Amino acid sequence: MPENIEAWWERRQWSKGAAVPYAVGTYRTEWAKYPMLVRQYHPDLNREITLTQIPPAADVYLTWQCDSGHLFVATPEEQRSRPGRVRRRSAWCPVCADLAAPRRIRPAALWPAEAGPTSAPDAAHTQHRRAAPAPVSDAAPTSHRRATPAPPPDATPTSHRRATPAPPPDATPTPHRRAAPAPPPRGEGGRRRPPSARALPTRPAGEAFRSAHAPPTASAAEALLQQKLAARLEFDPAPNAVAVARPFHGRLEVWPDIVIAELRVALEYDTVGRFGLEHVGPREDSDRSKDRLLRAAGWEVVRIRCAPLPLLGPHDVPAPAKVTDRLIARLLDTLRTLRGDLIVNAYLRP
Repeated sequence: MPENIEAWWERRQWSKGAAVPYAVGTYRTEWAKYPMLVRQYHPDLNREITLTQIPPAADVYLTWQCDSGHLFVATPEEQRSRPGRVRRRSAWCPVCADLAAPRRIRPAALWPAEAGPTSAPDAAHTQHRRAAPAPVSDAAPTSHRRATPAPPPDATPTSHRRATPAPPPDATPTPHRRAAPAPPPRGEGGRRRPPSARALPTRPAGEAFRSAHAPPTASAAEALLQQKLAARLEFDPAPNAVAVARPFHGRLEVWPDIVIAELRVALEYDTVGRFGLEHVGPREDSDRSKDRLLRAAGWEVVRIRCAPLPLLGPHDVPAPAKVTDRLIARLLDTLRTLRGDLIVNAYLRP
């Protein structure tokens, strides 16, 4: 159970047997990939304990302050898990997130306007008219009355009558109910498959193709990387997706940044983004799952990881913030390591 910073620090002092259980800078590398959290954390709000002295998995309540001045309390795990589908700075602060997308409040039902004062006879007449039951006419229209066939002459009046059981008190009439929709078909193991995964055409795992669902190029740096790589290496730039065996976010395909189908290598260009939301927290877990699906399909993944993002795979390439010719040369060397000098050199442009 999370505890406040004072109790947590005292407990760590007792368990470590030292006045300073964690030295300053102990967890600098782990927190470096969250630049927005580094800005939100202030030691003066947390008993003068720096963020690099707190493990990212510590179960402790910390006080944070966003750029707008909102103070809020959250654990390190809650803060690291905030990046979601929304890509804006307000995602790091719960107060800013509520202000950016306020909840819809439905107005209360308006009561009808009260009628003005009426005289006593009129009021009595109105009350009598509301209380009087509607008259029942014996001569009902034939359009609403169902004709009952006459019994045969030799039958008694009760011989052909069938008693209709009365419905239970809690039963509700069902003539106007809609039929419940049929449940979606289940895949292997009894799990329901996502609708989008069922709708996709069947492709063999590992096939590169052009997908209409793939997003466009996310940044100018990614476009520059593809342009510089195409100037050195000859490959087909048309494919933008690779079919996989298991659904990834509801689809049987993944969308690498650059697809080199000739070498069966997928390239990814990863940065933390403008607001520090990209490829951290839950999105890092999504990247790892994507890499596993590609490798299971017979492909290899090379991620170009810009600082301060750490390397994820064995063939990832650390890179500065800019795309340079030196980066392209290092990328080609990595491709030679994966597929061999003879194969990669055959695709080099003269």
